[in-house]
Amino acid sequence: MRRAAAVTAAAAALAVALTGCSGGGGGFTGIYSLPLPGGANLGPHPYRVTAEFSNVLDLVPQSAVHVNDTAVGRVVRIYLPPHSWTARVVMLVNGRVHLPANSIAQIQQSALLGEQFVALSAAPGIPAQGQLSNNAVIPIYRTTSNTTVEQVLGALSLLLNGGGIDQLHTIVTQLNDAFSGNEPQIRALLPQLSHLLVNLYQHRKDITDALDGLNKLSHTLAVRDRQIGYVLTNLHPGLRVLARQHTELVTMLNALHRLTGVAVNTIHASQASFVADLRALAPTLQQLANAGSSLPLALQVLLTYPFTDQVLSDIKGDYLNTYLSVTARHGTTIIPPATPPHRHHHRKGGR
Repeated sequence: MRRAAAVTAAAAALAVALTGCSGGGGGFTGIYSLPLPGGANLGPHPYRVTAEFSNVLDLVPQSAVHVNDTAVGRVVRIYLPPHSWTARVVMLVNGRVHLPANSIAQIQQSALLGEQFVALSAAPGIPAQGQLSNNAVIPIYRTTSNTTVEQVLGALSLLLNGGGIDQLHTIVTQLNDAFSGNEPQIRALLPQLSHLLVNLYQHRKDITDALDGLNKLSHTLAVRDRQIGYVLTNLHPGLRVLARQHTELVTMLNALHRLTGVAVNTIHASQASFVADLRALAPTLQQLANAGSSLPLALQVLLTYPFTDQVLSDIKGDYLNTYLSVTARHGTTIIPPATPPHRHHHRKGGR
């Protein structure tokens, strides 16, 4: 009988070891690699889902995954990514279970002192979107952890042992002292606070845009850190020169202030005369405007006096006769010329 019992125990241990090595394809990694008896049927094609939790409580690998209080999968891994404080729970779910892509995950307890499991469900009050697929990730804002019995008993023990009674009494006393006699002010503060919150909610996009702009500015400053450091380093000598010339700068600014005052007084004193000059100049400018294009033509004739271009175009032939008439004052003797009137020889193309 003893030999038969030993052989049976060895066979059972070998079967357990083979089961652990064959399950999951990753080899035997400890007791958590062994599937729990009576666990969920994963089917031939399960899919993998990862959920992020801020606190996984006492959840362990091989814990059940429920949908509508029915076991449809199990937890295969719980780990903490590097440089992160958010735990990740990897689950295998039966391929025939269909859930929306925006599903939520909760860590619940089967009984008062029972085991913990992960409950998957559609988000209440939110329309379903898509379908939860393989390697999907449920982010931390869609996961929760229910309060455990241990946490409730721990808080109750702290309260019964006076751990928080003194602090609570101090807080209540100080609140009473602060509110006593200030009821009208507090009552008036509440509508203003509500108005402030409404305005903040209405301008949430502007606040988000401002934060995004501040983020871009911070990124730009970080990229140009060396240039900013160079400017600040080389700005010090210039500031030192300005500090040494402080007296001269103040004197210059005072002189400029006095000059400004003199200029303003001069403009005020000559305002009437300046306006009168402009008004007297108005008729002259008006006549010049009325002259229009005649003035440039007259100036053109003046510069070519006495033989203008127009006179040359009117000459017919090669000669132009010019007569000179001279009028003498009374008592002046005029000697007649001994030669006939002078005749100018003119060739076309010249003058």
